[in-house]
Amino acid sequence: MATLNPLFLSPFKSSSKKYVYSFAGLAATAVFAVAYNENEKRSYQYKFNNNYSNNNNSNNSNNGSSNLFKAGFFGFGAASSPIISNWLATETTHTFNDYQKIYNQIATKIQEEDEWDGGIGYGPVLVRLAWHLSGSYDKDDYSGTKGGSYGGTMRHKYEAKDAGNNGLVHARSFLNKIKQDNPFISTGDLYTLAGIVAIQEMNGPKIGWRAGRKDLPPKNQPPHGRLPNATQGAEHVRAVFNRMGFNDEEMVALIGVGHAIGRCHKENSGFTGPWTFSPNMVTNEFFKLILNERWEIKQHYDGNTQFEDSKTHSLMMLPTDMALIFDPNFKKISEIYSKNENLLFKDFANAFKKLLELGIEFPKDTPTWYFKTLDEQDD
Repeated sequence: MATLNPLFLSPFKSSSKKYVYSFAGLAATAVFAVAYNENEKRSYQYKFNNNYSNNNNSNNSNNGSSNLFKAGFFGFGAASSPIISNWLATETTHTFNDYQKIYNQIATKIQEEDEWDGGIGYGPVLVRLAWHLSGSYDKDDYSGTKGGSYGGTMRHKYEAKDAGNNGLVHARSFLNKIKQDNPFISTGDLYTLAGIVAIQEMNGPKIGWRAGRKDLPPKNQPPHGRLPNATQGAEHVRAVFNRMGFNDEEMVALIGVGHAIGRCHKENSGFTGPWTFSPNMVTNEFFKLILNERWEIKQHYDGNTQFEDSKTHSLMMLPTDMALIFDPNFKKISEIYSKNENLLFKDFANAFKKLLELGIEFPKDTPTWYFKTLDEQDD
C-alpha cells in the first residue's frame, strides 16, 4: 500500500446553470425564486488540466447535480452562485441484506486474491481508496468542488491523477466487477463500503456505514493538493486534518491504523517498505514500533527521506509518521494507543466513520448498518 498520501488553481470557466435568487419577507419567512439559463457560464474556483473536458472517464450519465445539494446564500443579486453546505444523501430503497451481499462479494474477492502485492493482498489499498476519496474534503469550500466521498469523483481522470492517488487504479479495478454485478450502488457508497470491508476482514473494529451517496459529474472533482504530503511534519498534519474538522486524537488514530497496514511503493510515492511486521492485520503495532524502536534516517537517491528501523532494516516510517512522536501532544496520544488497542479501535472506528461521511447530510431515518464478517457468518 502506498502511503495514506504519497497516507495533495486559477479560475476556469465551465458551462453550468446560472441561479438567481430573490428574497421577500422580513422575519421568519423567506421566499426565494430560482431561475437558470443553460447557456450562461459561471466561474469555478479551480481549473482542471487543459484536456479536462475531453479526457474524463466517467461512465455515469447523471449530470444533474444541481438538485443534490442544500444551498445557503451570501448576499443578494442576479450573479449569485449556489453555496453548498452539505450534499444531501438520497434515501436508499435497498435493504441491509442487499449491502451485506456486496460486503460478502468484496470480502470473498479479497480472500481469493490474497497473493497480490507480495502476499499482502488488496485489503490495505482498499482502505487507502476509501481514505483518499473522503480525504479530499474541505469544510471551508462552499462550491461544488468541496470533495469528500459523496460524488465518487475519483472515478474521473483528473482526481484519479492527483499524485496522492498514485497506485489506487489497482483498488478501483478490483471493484469494477463488483460494480457491474450491483449497478444500483453508487461509486461513493462502493468505495467507502470496500474500506470498511477491508478493515473488518483484517481483524479491525466494526464500523457503522450509511448508504445514500450519489455519483457526480467531472465538474465536481476537487482540486489537487488536499491529501497529506508525507514529507512534512506536525504543522502540516494538523493543517490537513483540521481542514476536515478532526482533532488530535482523531488524527493520530486515523494515521496509526492506516499505517499499520500495507506498504509504500517507490513508483507511487517515492517511499518504500512496510510500517509493521503484519501489514495485512489491523493492530496497534504501529504505535509500539514507532515508540520503542530506534529509527535511522535513510535518504533515497531521488532526495526523499524516510526512517528505517535500526534492528532489522526492513521497516520504515515517513516524516509525517515521526511527527506522532516529535510533537508532544501527538506523542502522548500515541503512548496511550500503544498500551490500549481496544481504545484505539473504538476511536478509530468513530473517526473513520466520520471521515467517510464528511460533507454529507443523511436523512434522519437513514439506518447505520454494521456488517458481519465472513467468519461471523460461518459461525
